[in-house]
Amino acid sequence: MQVTDFRLYLITDRQQTCGRPLPDVVRQALDGGVKAVQLREKDLSGAELYRLAEELRQLTSDYGARLIINDRLDVALAVAADGVHIGIGSMPVAAVRRLLGPDRIIGYSAHAAHEALLAQAEGADFVTFGPLYHTPSKAAYGAPCGIEMLSEAVHLLEIPVIALGGITPENISGALSSGAHGIALISAVMAAYDPCAAAAALLKKIHERVS
Repeated sequence: MQVTDFRLYLITDRQQTCGRPLPDVVRQALDGGVKAVQLREKDLSGAELYRLAEELRQLTSDYGARLIINDRLDVALAVAADGVHIGIGSMPVAAVRRLLGPDRIIGYSAHAAHEALLAQAEGADFVTFGPLYHTPSKAAYGAPCGIEMLSEAVHLLEIPVIALGGITPENISGALSSGAHGIALISAVMAAYDPCAAAAALLKKIHERVS
């Protein structure tokens, strides 16, 4: 598989699963065709995150999907995850690359084109760019960037740019009109009544748009 072999990047949030165990929701999303999962549960202790990462590593391996750990390089290495996802408050991309080696994936959360360009220069494999639309989970990063800023980043970068922030089945076409490689989201799958069907429907829309 290549680094960019996914177009739907599922980010976890166990607070949005409507009381269902996170691994159950992830399994359903994988059944729906998801090929990349970012484990992002920032409030867990190292031990708790490790145990959850172990379970998701087995799940994603069973489905031939990527597992990427948010920020915790130690956990990613411990469970043999496919990579890490970092941002402006993390270790520098170049330092993470030295520790992670050349064969694992580094994703980077960028909120402006200059951040994305620096991440690319230091060795990131892809960036998520946003928030594209308003979303509570990204409110701390300021006003939504909108399609125009996303399009600018897509045309400036050589690595894949994945749109992030407030993306729903209703506005996904607008997100992809920027030329983004794919989309990243949480609630549209994690909070869905049927995560399998939700993921499959999103992937159908993506492939119709980018094929």
